[in-house]
Amino acid sequence: MLVTELVGVYDADGGLLGEAAYVWGRLRGTRHCSLCDITHSPWRRKPAWDAMAARLSVPIRLLHRNELDAGLAAVVARVGAPVVLARAGEDWSTIVGADELDAMSGSVDRLGTLLRDRLAAAPDDEPA
Repeated sequence: MLVTELVGVYDADGGLLGEAAYVWGRLRGTRHCSLCDITHSPWRRKPAWDAMAARLSVPIRLLHRNELDAGLAAVVARVGAPVVLARAGEDWSTIVGADELDAMSGSVDRLGTLLRDRLAAAPDDEPA
């Protein structure tokens, strides 16, 4: 089946309190989200991220853990976060896992290349 959507899930909660807790944990060295490192600079979303996302063949949404619907929350509970998931029909599969995101060391270009490669091969992927 053809991938129709990507969802990147941060290993953090959204909203004022969630963001503050993440920043505090980051400063203390107790929190880290490699997807955050790829999509954001210390102050805002990276323009390179927006440009890369616009060039993908399918749309990509970015969500925090507390912004997931029940279906996505169940998948993330099983596969962990951070993660980039691909939707094909009603099924979600992991297209880029946490270890791979961490190995990218914040590089938008490396994630973009991997996403394009995996999207080209996605019809053969198994659901998460």
